[in-house]
Amino acid sequence: MSGAERRLLLRGWLCGLAIVAAITVINILTIIHDAPRLGPWRPAIWEISSGLVTVFIMLLPAAVAIWTHRTRPTLLRALPVHAVTLLLYSTLHVTGFVVLRKIAHRLILDEGYDFGPIGPEFVYELRKDVIAYLLGFVVFWLLARMARDVVAEAPVTASPATVAPAMFDIRDGARLVRTPVGEILAVRSAGNYAEFLLADGRRPLTRSSLTALEHELAPHGFVRTHRSWLVNTVRVTGLRPEGSGDYAVELGVAEAPLSRRYPEALAVLRG
Repeated sequence: MSGAERRLLLRGWLCGLAIVAAITVINILTIIHDAPRLGPWRPAIWEISSGLVTVFIMLLPAAVAIWTHRTRPTLLRALPVHAVTLLLYSTLHVTGFVVLRKIAHRLILDEGYDFGPIGPEFVYELRKDVIAYLLGFVVFWLLARMARDVVAEAPVTASPATVAPAMFDIRDGARLVRTPVGEILAVRSAGNYAEFLLADGRRPLTRSSLTALEHELAPHGFVRTHRSWLVNTVRVTGLRPEGSGDYAVELGVAEAPLSRRYPEALAVLRG
């Protein structure tokens, strides 16, 4: 992950930790008030065990949020990922807190813990986990959106006349091609490689994913216009409609596709 994504995970995790801690305390106090015969230990064991597991498994919706932010999948592609991750989330949650409760009941209360019929109880927990999973996903997705907007809107604090042009190193096999970022027209995916389209006509290849390069080049004004293309917004000379909402991005001596699935890129290029 990039440094920005690690900071995003930390902020979201700390936010989730605070929310889980508050809900845990409220639930313990509520159970003690409504069922005083249980005593304080049982509600504390039940709610703290659930909260502890939740703190760790919230990284699952975080991972899906980062994947969604990076790849912008279609609904049909995203739904199976959410379904599988949600099932894993709930399975880990139930398994984790049951193990912790059995240990705590034996060590603290010197008794066993009975989770109940696995089928009905798991369905009951799954219904609650759906809400927790969706809430976690939305929080991390919004944080990723905010982080991207901050990078895109960061003001220029120095005069271009006094700052050397930003350089980018392209490892073309054993050769290092060092070029000004402004001379990169676009980057396109080529299997396990990425091909750079340079203003002087060169086409160096580097072994890297387009997603990794997107994170490196986004601060320099590059936007994803297609699942296989990054475009330098500074070098765009025109947009040509291709029908059905798609466009061709004119870059002087080269062209790149702009898919209708990337409306934010279209807004940036038009603006």
